[in-house]
Amino acid sequence: MTSPLRLGSWWVRDYVYALVWQARALLNRTDPRSFLDGDRAPIVILPGVYETWKFMQPLIAAVHGRGHPVHVLPVLRHNRLPVEDAADRVCEYLEEHDLRGCVLLAHSKGGLVGKRAMALDPGRERIDSMLAVATPFGGSSYGRLMVVPSLRVFSPRSRTILTLARETAINACIVSIYPCFDPHIPEGSELAGAKKNVSLDTGGHFRVLADPRVIAELTALAE
Repeated sequence: MTSPLRLGSWWVRDYVYALVWQARALLNRTDPRSFLDGDRAPIVILPGVYETWKFMQPLIAAVHGRGHPVHVLPVLRHNRLPVEDAADRVCEYLEEHDLRGCVLLAHSKGGLVGKRAMALDPGRERIDSMLAVATPFGGSSYGRLMVVPSLRVFSPRSRTILTLARETAINACIVSIYPCFDPHIPEGSELAGAKKNVSLDTGGHFRVLADPRVIAELTALAE
């Protein structure tokens, strides 16, 4: 059992991390097109709700440094579209740029978008696999309390969650990595039938994005 003091510490540190990266997102002028070069498997970024790609910049820099072109989709800015619509836009982008053998790098809601996009790619030509970080595949009990549609979608009883739960064949192409304590997803992010489930010995919904194990799992999946 984890002590309440430690849980509280993880919670506070998680929100401090989120605030810091929100501030950096406003000040950081990095052009995402600078990550497009590389001759290895392309990586496609799917951020969480209300996040920009800059939340995932430590991961982007690490994998780009290993020779992977990284694609940031402008249309997913803040990821407030319904999951189904966002997945359609992802598939349109892949087709427009003729990307094949992609690895999706997703955080939170981005993992739901990614799984839906994988369901729309039956030939498995454009999307090879996905690393999903802290994704509520089974929903979150907090979702039932939300009024805003972009957050209520996380309810375990939402149509989106129930529909994606039936897409079990895709799970074998997904690595789900998540903290042992997630203040946003108390049920956790374990995915039945996943290629791999990785539980980190730390807590937090956001700060796990900078965890070295996440970078290691992404590198292994992409290479």
